[in-house]
Amino acid sequence: MLLLPKLGLNLLSSLNTGFPDGIPGWALLLLRVSVGWLFLLHGAPKITHLRQWAESVKIPIYMCFISALSMLGGGICLILGLLTLVASVTIFGSMVFAMCLEILQGLPFVAQDPYLIPEGQYQGPKGKGEPPSWEKAFMYCVMLIAIAVLGPGAYSLDALIFGR
Repeated sequence: MLLLPKLGLNLLSSLNTGFPDGIPGWALLLLRVSVGWLFLLHGAPKITHLRQWAESVKIPIYMCFISALSMLGGGICLILGLLTLVASVTIFGSMVFAMCLEILQGLPFVAQDPYLIPEGQYQGPKGKGEPPSWEKAFMYCVMLIAIAVLGPGAYSLDALIFGR
């Protein structure tokens, strides 16, 4: 039997109408805060170097602004557990767009291990770096789907606002 979420303000929080507590709640808190923190770390330099980022990926600056804003604002909301579904969906859209750009560039899903790369290839000023791939964006999408479906958990502002 297919169970659809109830329509209402609770959809701002998650597709799940419950707010798990205990060990599942702590696990959701850890996942939500970790992913939110990572998007703060990704979004902040992008929004402060918007023009440089737009030129490097060769897309309009307004699209980069929307993406960076979704990472920054969405990251804050995920950390707080506020409007969790909205935050997850906006960041998810940004990550799908990133995957599309990387796939269109012909990048592999998983890049070759940096230690197996022949000498002199993919070498930056600080030595060998992580070769580009779309694996990281894919993994973020998986984590964001889990947060959107399972919800923020009991230890969130959404649980206070939308009830248990």
